Amino acid sequence: MTGGWAVERLRGSPAELHAIQMPDPAHRAVWILDATEAALVLGSTQPEVVVQGLEVCRRNSGGGAVLVRPAEVLWIDVLVPRSDEWWNDDVGRAAHWLGETWRDALGTGTVHTGTLVRASWSSQICFAGIGPGEVLIDGRKVVGISQRRTRAGARFQCAVLRTWDPSELARIFAPDEWREVADLLEPAAVGVPDLDALEAAFLAAIATR
Repeated sequence: MTGGWAVERLRGSPAELHAIQMPDPAHRAVWILDATEAALVLGSTQPEVVVQGLEVCRRNSGGGAVLVRPAEVLWIDVLVPRSDEWWNDDVGRAAHWLGETWRDALGTGTVHTGTLVRASWSSQICFAGIGPGEVLIDGRKVVGISQRRTRAGARFQCAVLRTWDPSELARIFAPDEWREVADLLEPAAVGVPDLDALEAAFLAAIATR
């Protein structure tokens, strides 16, 4: 336990980890998800794609694709039951507190409290756009947050990259113009080199909530 949060570390392929169902009844939980292999994770409404040599799977929350590689993404899911003080019926405001928690863990940044900001390629690539509750450093996205809501509660899926290199995603979604697209996307996001330290800081920050 961390504060009032049950903390679990789960290992598996991205497909296996996304297939884990939210418990019903739900309880406060923090799932630290360690991917054992690489995969392109599509948002719930994205069209199917085929990538040679790379597993493609889908999450149940919205947004664009995230490229998950072992040890290269800090992936944390936060579960909040509907009876919890941090539950919010307003989907647009529901992740604000979580963004503030990430900001505290980072020790810097701003939380986006506006509506969804769409940009070129944001429907295909998660870190190209900005959603409510997500954290920016100097205008560049550093924490991506999507959410899946059920009758039991909300499952917030959070991702922080060790490095931001959009070239591989550009090759997947824009093979004929990938260099131009990669150059366009490069200023959109930024990575955090020490993910282990950020994980510890996040657990300390959420323990106060």
